[in-house]
Amino acid sequence: MASTRLTKTVGAGNRKTWTWSGWVKRSQIGTATNAILATYVHANDEFRIYFADTDKISMRFYNGTEYILGTTRVFRDTNAWYHLVFVADTTNSTTNDRFRIYVNGTRETAFDANSQPTQNLSMSINDSNTMEIGSFNNGSFFDGSMSHVHFIDGTAYDASAFGETDATTGEWKIKTSPSVTYGTNGFFILKDGNSVTDQSGNSNNFTVGGGTLTNTEDCPSNVFNTFNPLDDYYEAGTFFNGNTTYQTGTAAGKYGRNTSTLGMTSGKFYWEVKPVSVNTSIDYYPVIGITASQITGSQDFVGKASTDYSWSTNQDGSNTVKYNNNSNISWGNHFALNSIVGVAVDLDNNKIYFSKDGVWQESGDPTSGSTGTGAAFTITSASSTPLGAYFPSLSNYDGTGYVKFEANFGNGYFGTTAVASAGTNASGNGIFEYDVPTGYTALSTKGLNL
Repeated sequence: MASTRLTKTVGAGNRKTWTWSGWVKRSQIGTATNAILATYVHANDEFRIYFADTDKISMRFYNGTEYILGTTRVFRDTNAWYHLVFVADTTNSTTNDRFRIYVNGTRETAFDANSQPTQNLSMSINDSNTMEIGSFNNGSFFDGSMSHVHFIDGTAYDASAFGETDATTGEWKIKTSPSVTYGTNGFFILKDGNSVTDQSGNSNNFTVGGGTLTNTEDCPSNVFNTFNPLDDYYEAGTFFNGNTTYQTGTAAGKYGRNTSTLGMTSGKFYWEVKPVSVNTSIDYYPVIGITASQITGSQDFVGKASTDYSWSTNQDGSNTVKYNNNSNISWGNHFALNSIVGVAVDLDNNKIYFSKDGVWQESGDPTSGSTGTGAAFTITSASSTPLGAYFPSLSNYDGTGYVKFEANFGNGYFGTTAVASAGTNASGNGIFEYDVPTGYTALSTKGLNL
């Protein structure tokens, strides 16, 4: 959502008892307040549910007196979808049951802050004002994704109303059509894609009050790969668009790089990367590849160090090279800014291929199996590497410049721009600009289990 907010002016509802449920995936951690649900009347009348810059969850009502429930536990997994349920019920005679928080079906019990509301206190939620999702007072924007957002006016439900344990996997999963009573101001939005049309039957539709609400294939039942803010060494890189856009930092004498959230141990996977901008005063040095170890040297990029188990293609000024073990070979065609570099990794035969704008370089054929026709490299088996898995990885190859990359791991977007014309995808998983080689799939939880 980044700077996106959803808004609706609601009528008078139950100001003492309500429930909010939604699936939430964070993009940024350790940042300023990320608001999930809020109302703001004035400085002495406000309510919000949010991730603090400590990465803890709080629900807070302030009317001159602060009532707050804030977790001890932190939530820093930018790959996971969290199912969050917040319950307010000031009519409850048990003090510690008036504010409740559930995460993935389990009620939180350890809190750094626990100042519960007084009994029968009326709050600003449902008080004929503007309700916001994804921001607080048109600021403190939530950075990430949301799905299956419910608001229940007048009933306190626990998490089991909206989710259940999968009998086979033991994982907490969505109830896509829960049996609940929504009440006057209740709603159900973001059920399928980015629709803010209320699915509860109440016609309590929201509007996009600012920013761009983008659809994503990434969802609680199929988590797609993204760049990883927790793996950002030596330079302070920046992340955008649900961590599918990465810009390397510019620390002098250090090379920016990042690996992704999901790793590959076997199978065949495809993704696309577009370098979109660089420092205008330097040469153009984007590096695109994979790694199976932690890159530790401040001037090591993907493919450079002999101990990195990493392979890449690198636009070295006007020359295109492939890089491994600190050795480069001139290879392939020049890819300019906004060229789409396709990456196909075949871990059944330990080959990697690169394409430029849909054309496989050096007449590569990712479907050639053990023959490896036109493969950029024959790579080490994942089981023999330090991490035991390969991760998509990016670098810049300059100590003062940056490169900004946009990746499509199957969501069908580069940044906030949808692919121009989706290619075929034999595995039926993900949306890409160009045809996905037969037998390959997107790097996602569904793809890893094909």
